[in-house]
Amino acid sequence: MNWKDEWKPLALILAIFFAAFYLPVGIPRFDNAVSEAFQLTKWYAREHVVLCLIPAFFIAGAISVFVNQAAVMRYLGAKAKRTLAYGVASVSGTILAVCSCTVLPLFAGIYKRGAGLGPAMAFLYSGPAINVLAIVMTARVMGLELGVARAVGAVVFSVVIGLLMALIYRKDETARNNSQADTPAPEGGRPLWQTAVYFAAMVGVLVFANWGKSDQTEAIWYAIWSVKWYLTAGFAVLLAVLLNRWFSIPLWQVGVASLIVLGMALAFPEEPVVTFGVGAVALSVITSLRNDESGDWFAASWGFAKQITPLLLFGVLAAGFALGRPGHEGIIPSQWVSTAVGGNGVGANFFASVAGAFMYFATLTEVPIVQGLLGAGMGKGPALALLLAGPALSLPSMLVIRTVIGTGKTITYVSLVVVMATISGLIYGAIFA
Repeated sequence: MNWKDEWKPLALILAIFFAAFYLPVGIPRFDNAVSEAFQLTKWYAREHVVLCLIPAFFIAGAISVFVNQAAVMRYLGAKAKRTLAYGVASVSGTILAVCSCTVLPLFAGIYKRGAGLGPAMAFLYSGPAINVLAIVMTARVMGLELGVARAVGAVVFSVVIGLLMALIYRKDETARNNSQADTPAPEGGRPLWQTAVYFAAMVGVLVFANWGKSDQTEAIWYAIWSVKWYLTAGFAVLLAVLLNRWFSIPLWQVGVASLIVLGMALAFPEEPVVTFGVGAVALSVITSLRNDESGDWFAASWGFAKQITPLLLFGVLAAGFALGRPGHEGIIPSQWVSTAVGGNGVGANFFASVAGAFMYFATLTEVPIVQGLLGAGMGKGPALALLLAGPALSLPSMLVIRTVIGTGKTITYVSLVVVMATISGLIYGAIFA
């Protein structure tokens, strides 16, 4: 036997053995961290996979199949005007107002269809960061100046980060654009207005199904939340009509699927997630069995699901083990975090940026978390740094971004977010401390 070829398997076996031998089972903090990892993963699976990721996968699949590549390059490609490209990317992300994980399939979809790296990264950041409701809540809960600073910082970040990514990797982007230049534009296709209505129906389902509850009972946000499922159902009905009229899916199939979903809604009125999940399964069945563009749509959506879902769930599991859920302890004591972000120094702002980048924030949850940290002694600068870095990044999202643009570009993107959040926190802390 040649041990030169066998030392790696031996080292791996020994590492696994000693890790199992000294596994700190029985130590309360470790046991609690393991529990928190599974609790967070369970919560994520219940609250985000069905309502967020599944609609996002269908939208991303639709981008891959139905959106003309020439149109993507016209508005978001390297040869598009910068004001147009970055304006479209930022506005698109703002309208969606999703979390850092839900935006990933959409980002992958437009990037693979020919969007330039800069506009695609601006879209990636703006989706979770420029959330109008979250910014309004920040202003009301933690003060107007912090809300304004978050809004301005997020808008500036999305554009600056996109421009810097395009500048740093301009050679790679030039080669990529040259390879796409010879791609012929597809002929025919559906009219633009039909495509716009079709996407509006899916985006409406995604946005209103995930509409968060506002603490202000008199605000329009709360009014929308109180009827969110009716609005979601309305957009779902519109999508069902479009599937029959424009995608030639037989009326009896759409009708049977719709009756099943309606029956589930009547049988489980207090469990809308169940009804939503049944609707997603029904849509998958009636599209996957076809050999036309509807089948291609499902195949593309399924491709994104296979690529992204395992990485997200693994990342959420790791994040839960390390930091726990909001209000709960992981393996890293929350007191360490509170102590590290006190004051407005470079170290505090940098730590807040890094911690925010690796933590997972569901939409709107960053507001009560930062509010609690402020009460525990967190400085105003680190608070802004965490609000700028946290919602836009997470460990799960980093794992997925790497599969789309590569390790080097992912590290650069994460570094830019952390550095810019740190600088913003320092400036804000120096002015308002």
